[in-house]
Amino acid sequence: MNIGIRAHDIENRPLEELVTEIAGKGLTSVQLALSKSFEGLNTELGSLSPGLAKHIGNEFSKQKVQIAVLGCYFNMIHPDQVERRKGIERFKEHIRFARDFGCSIVATETGNVNAEIIYTEDNFKEEPFLEVVESVRELVQEAEKFGVIVGIEAGVNHPIYSPKVMKRLLDTISSNNLQVILDPVNLLTVDTYENQEEIFQEAMELFGDRVVILHAKDFIVQDNQLLTTAVGKGLLNYDFILKRIHEKKPYINILLEETKEPYIDESVAFLKERYQLSK
Repeated sequence: MNIGIRAHDIENRPLEELVTEIAGKGLTSVQLALSKSFEGLNTELGSLSPGLAKHIGNEFSKQKVQIAVLGCYFNMIHPDQVERRKGIERFKEHIRFARDFGCSIVATETGNVNAEIIYTEDNFKEEPFLEVVESVRELVQEAEKFGVIVGIEAGVNHPIYSPKVMKRLLDTISSNNLQVILDPVNLLTVDTYENQEEIFQEAMELFGDRVVILHAKDFIVQDNQLLTTAVGKGLLNYDFILKRIHEKKPYINILLEETKEPYIDESVAFLKERYQLSK
């Protein structure tokens, strides 16, 4: 089993200490968002270079921790075209230097029609979907030049909000450099969580072959709201999910999300136990 974590879910600290902490927990991979893990380091557009990427990549490599994903999450349909372009160019910069980090995937969600990330059903209209297609196509064209994967993550509040819409995106942009970051909790709402097995199964049937990363978090329902929590502390049916992951995607990177201290060790142990029982 290949369990990792978002690096910024570990308390912000210098690079070497961060990697030591991650490796010491038996974690084998990370999703690395440069601006979130290294607050004192200039990671703005135009800052990346092979030297910086190698410096960071080598520290992880020395302790046998894979940088599985470079997180470069941004609003790809931002209503301000200047901000949208800035995000696109920053993502493309991550693509160009991904290989120097020792990484092959750069990932993002699909954004929001509003500048502020506030839920709106306007995200579900046709125009936002077509704008997502335009942005993703540009990113994929860049990724094809460098042999890198663009990983897109769906979310119920985003323009790519369901397994069917994700499949439509994949079909619309016909490129193997476009793959999926699958987060089961992101596909659930307070109205649908009781059907979680069917929703996950639908996702795996529609595009299981295109899933390159599994995000692992959990959820509870409180005051008629679905709230995220640490892995193993909620209602997600990991027995069901891990059985299908074991069958379809052996050794896939499973990256903890929304799981911080003091729960990391406990959540890792929970995943390992459930995975063994799922075989």
